[in-house]
Amino acid sequence: MTWAVFMNPRFSASLAVIAAVALAHGPTAHAEKGSQPQVGAAAPDFELPAVAGGRSGQVKLSEVTAKSDVVLVMLRGWPGYQCPLCSRQVGDFVKSAKAFSDKGAEVLLVYPGPASQLSDKAKAFLRSSRLPKNFTMVTDPDYEMTQAYGLRWAATRETAYPATFVIGTDGKISWSKISKSHGGRTNAKEVLAQL
Repeated sequence: MTWAVFMNPRFSASLAVIAAVALAHGPTAHAEKGSQPQVGAAAPDFELPAVAGGRSGQVKLSEVTAKSDVVLVMLRGWPGYQCPLCSRQVGDFVKSAKAFSDKGAEVLLVYPGPASQLSDKAKAFLRSSRLPKNFTMVTDPDYEMTQAYGLRWAATRETAYPATFVIGTDGKISWSKISKSHGGRTNAKEVLAQL
């Protein structure tokens, strides 16, 4: 393309319209590195550091699913503040901890964000609350797992799309719900019905 094309008033006007549309859609724009895993597919494996709950050290998904069904909950993590909707969702799941245990399921809560001070932010999110034995919170420093699952919400003051997956002992996803907004996420009752 020559400079004459760029200098053409009609071309410049088209570029202005494209830029305006892009800016208007900026807050909802997203960039997904991986593709979102589908029901029936194997859940992408990961190994992330635990910060609270029944497991400690590095938690590898395939090692957990080898022993029990897993409810994998992607939180928004640290978008610059503690998400009140995430707090409400975790509280709802914790209230149903016995029901999850009775179904033979472990709950993995993923708290994504920039690596710097992420562990401290995750602990602050829990506000010194103790998670039940069948719950573990892990952090996802610099969004590695978030991107592998196609859940990175790359907009200003965003981190990850809230999502929940039920993964069986065969390592396959049997149910999922992904929200493209802060709300619209699942609750414990809905997930328990899938176990």
